[in-house]
Amino acid sequence: MTHTLYVIACAAPPARRIQIPVRAAQQAGWDVCVVFTPSAYRWASEDAPGEIEALEQLTGHPVRHQYKLPSQDDVLPPPDALLVAPLTANTANKWAAGVSDTLALGLITEGIGLELPIVALPHWNSAQNAHPAVDRTISVLRAAGVTVLLGEGGFVPHRPRHGDLDAYPWHTALDALPRLN
Repeated sequence: MTHTLYVIACAAPPARRIQIPVRAAQQAGWDVCVVFTPSAYRWASEDAPGEIEALEQLTGHPVRHQYKLPSQDDVLPPPDALLVAPLTANTANKWAAGVSDTLALGLITEGIGLELPIVALPHWNSAQNAHPAVDRTISVLRAAGVTVLLGEGGFVPHRPRHGDLDAYPWHTALDALPRLN
């Protein structure tokens, strides 16, 4: 039986290394599909020429970033789990509020209602983390069943403009995914 994982990435620096979790999830037996927020897609398509095509070749699926038209067929298999990484504070706050104005938000908002396993690995700085909305957001998402890996044992926010891309804990998020049978 094939299990499908959607890796949903927001526009944060770790998105530039999205092939890391894709390859690791594939090695664990997942069929991986990549979905970017519109800004993350722009980063990948304009700042890294060939990245979208490389991801499509790696996964065997189109990379999605916007809603399809009602007359169009779905091009991705339905997900069995979602990995939202990197998750920005902007997307997290919208997600907790139930906003689905992008394909990425629509999928993760719907994922809660479908009771899909969802792992979210944030990436934001300590100044963003200090905003009062963030605590509420994390509480709402965790209460909805989302595994949010923020704090010790997950992602620890860094000082503004001092993020270490090599320290982003992709492995922690992958370890939190359901085990395949």
